[in-house]
Amino acid sequence: MRQNAHILPILTLATCLLGSAVQAQQVVKVGIVGPFSGPFASSFGTPFRQGVEAYVAQSGDKAGATRVEFVYRDLEGPNPERAKALAQELIVKEKVQYLGGFVFTPNALAVAPLIQSAKVPTVIFNASTSMILSKSDYFVRTSNTLPQVTVPVAKYALDMKVKRVVTAVSDYGPGVDAENAFRQTFQAGGGEVVESIRMPLNATDFGPFLQKVRALKPDALFAFLPFGPPTFGFVKAFNDNGLKAAGVRFLGTAETQESDLQALGESALKLETGYYYSAVHDSPKNKAFVATLAKAKATPNPATVAAFDGTHVIYKMIEATGGTANGAKAVEAVKGMAWESPRGPMKIDSQTRDVIQNVYMRVVEKQPDGQFVNREIKTYAAQPDYGQQLKK
Repeated sequence: MRQNAHILPILTLATCLLGSAVQAQQVVKVGIVGPFSGPFASSFGTPFRQGVEAYVAQSGDKAGATRVEFVYRDLEGPNPERAKALAQELIVKEKVQYLGGFVFTPNALAVAPLIQSAKVPTVIFNASTSMILSKSDYFVRTSNTLPQVTVPVAKYALDMKVKRVVTAVSDYGPGVDAENAFRQTFQAGGGEVVESIRMPLNATDFGPFLQKVRALKPDALFAFLPFGPPTFGFVKAFNDNGLKAAGVRFLGTAETQESDLQALGESALKLETGYYYSAVHDSPKNKAFVATLAKAKATPNPATVAAFDGTHVIYKMIEATGGTANGAKAVEAVKGMAWESPRGPMKIDSQTRDVIQNVYMRVVEKQPDGQFVNREIKTYAAQPDYGQQLKK
């Protein structure tokens, strides 16, 4: 009996230790990489965090029986070496099982070999060059590709009887994708691309480019620039250089996204853009999403909803694997997955792991309360990534 009395505390301690180990295994860490400081913080980093937190507020901090913990790392801008170092730190030191975020294409490409080797599923919240997902079997995307949103803009231009267009894009992967997608689609429909202008990614003075556009006298300008200061400066320069007054239509993608829209104000009126989300999208799911963000005093924008949906995908991966580290099973579980997002119906393509979604043509309007919104005027349903098709 004495011997049993000694054994009992030992067994109790062992049981407690085993219980603690099991409990520890029921926590999965997710690393989120984005610009949480610097010039792109308000357009991407802050919305990424708000989108994640909105999903957790609605769905809780558990995926199935597994508690999910998010670890954030700041990457201010395009910096491939830093992106790789942060991803390695998150995987090796923080022991994350999933990664999410990534604004710029060079940063996403830099981590591809690492996540392929470590078999860490990585959900892209923004980077939109078409070929990114081909660089690792563990990439999934919940934002868009540039061809996906640009082909509908070109079709819309043709529908509106626009004949002559100048394209002006930032000179990097997504910009080149956008230029090619617009030109090929528009010309195939009988339109003329008068000239294609590529602007340095770090450009801040857009006057010379837009003066050239005005001299060419097109019916419309198709533009693509990344969110943030470049877009803000370009839209302002479009007005300051008299293009709107001269009757040149502005056709774009995300140049009027909600983080900048109120600051752009009157200069954004009547600008037409094709994208996957508007904060005034009329659906119960979006109204609930906007209400959740309002409680946190956050503004919904495309980056917010991409992070919200990206978190949804990560939760489904965790549920499918029971919280265990099995990257291949996790990715396989979300191939072909469909759900209703605040942006509308969406699906993960079972072959490419890219998103299939509606693209909305939107026009900037001023509401009676003085707020500027992207009003949806036409829907191009279930759009795929056209990147591979356009290369054929």
